[in-house]
Amino acid sequence: MRFLPRSAPICLALLCICLANSSAFAHFGMLIPSRSMINTDAEKDISLDLLFWHPFEGQGMHLAKPKNFSLFSNGTRRDLLSSLKPAKQDGFEIWKAVYRAERPGLFAFVMEPEPYWEQGEGRFIVHITKSYVAAFGDGAGWDKPLGLTAEIVPMCAPYGLYAGNVFQGQVLVGGKPAPGALVEVELYAGPGKKGQAPGDLMIAQTVKADPNGIFTYAAPKAGWWGFAALSKAKYTLPKDGKQRPVELGAVLWVRFYDMEQTR
Repeated sequence: MRFLPRSAPICLALLCICLANSSAFAHFGMLIPSRSMINTDAEKDISLDLLFWHPFEGQGMHLAKPKNFSLFSNGTRRDLLSSLKPAKQDGFEIWKAVYRAERPGLFAFVMEPEPYWEQGEGRFIVHITKSYVAAFGDGAGWDKPLGLTAEIVPMCAPYGLYAGNVFQGQVLVGGKPAPGALVEVELYAGPGKKGQAPGDLMIAQTVKADPNGIFTYAAPKAGWWGFAALSKAKYTLPKDGKQRPVELGAVLWVRFYDMEQTR
């Protein structure tokens, strides 16, 4: 009989994906670029879709014009709010923008929405949403926090990933690790599409972060995957004469590729 080395349980625990019961109708702030990597001049115009959605089910919600829409690159922040244009997807209000990447580097796009009142849950929802684009072979700085109220800092480069690769991220709230944070994970089926799952509990999966706020997930399929680390904000907001709780979400969207794909 072969015995595992003493270190094996620790390694397995670090790589284990803990799937817990999750709502079939998980809300996700969404910020989806037209690509996660720019390789040629023909690709340097990045189209960006901003949504508030149930990504796997393809069920939309109206997204009011975001409170903030920013680009973080080369140690600076640029306000892109004025670049947003209203649009519709499946009859719901979304926002679109186009950004031209003129130089090599890593571009981190961030959306902070206006608080969304969820009547069924009796709380507001604020999902601070982030996506990365690496341009012309330069993706340096992907492991640096942006200083957001809540964010997921990648522990693996958030571009150039194949389906099946293990992805890790660290959940920060107020700039500090969030031990034991629950991270909802969901695949975006795509515009006008609905994913197919054996049951409701397979639509949104949940991973629990370790004591350092680090979680691990292996995406089984190519596409855009959303990671939403949810916490209760330290502040409340008024609604109908009462102070209501706020769900604060740190959301990160990462694209995984089939090995046969070239872009």
